[in-house]
Amino acid sequence: MVVTRKALLRVSAAAAMASTLALGAGGTVAAVGAPVVSRPVSPVVSRVVSPVVRGVEPEADVSHHGHVSLWGTGLGVWLVSQNSGPSDLAGTTVRLRLSVPLSGRQELPAQCLQADRQTVLCRTGPLRGDGSQQRQLALELQLLGRPTEVVVRIDTAWNGGATDLNAKNSEHEVLAPATGDEYVF
Repeated sequence: MVVTRKALLRVSAAAAMASTLALGAGGTVAAVGAPVVSRPVSPVVSRVVSPVVRGVEPEADVSHHGHVSLWGTGLGVWLVSQNSGPSDLAGTTVRLRLSVPLSGRQELPAQCLQADRQTVLCRTGPLRGDGSQQRQLALELQLLGRPTEVVVRIDTAWNGGATDLNAKNSEHEVLAPATGDEYVF
């Protein structure tokens, strides 16, 4: 016997309608269309399960801009983070992922940490939603060997749960040849 999706939906709908309960006068329960009988509501039936209502998520527009420079074994990353709102943010975490490994432990600013051999995470601190507050970050990272080029991927790893409808201005991929020149993102 082949049961189609439509048939299952019809059976489910009919079963749901048959089991629909209506609250009668005096807190009694009766099936729809049945006479109301005055008796206390059973504890099992009286439990009303309400849908989970989530709070409205804040909306922000975080952006990261700056430049990257590669020379010898050194990689310089200078970036400015800002929030064009509308909501203020308690802080964000900027993630820098490199195409080549770092040479061991790095000397990083207090707000940064090395997540793995190719990733650095840095917190920005609070960002007001009117765009008036900018957080600057300057890093000089030491790379393993002397790469001829490195790809740096910059993005927001965390923004406090805010919705960012324009994530493209906080996600960048920069190719930096070992020229010592500044490559802007």
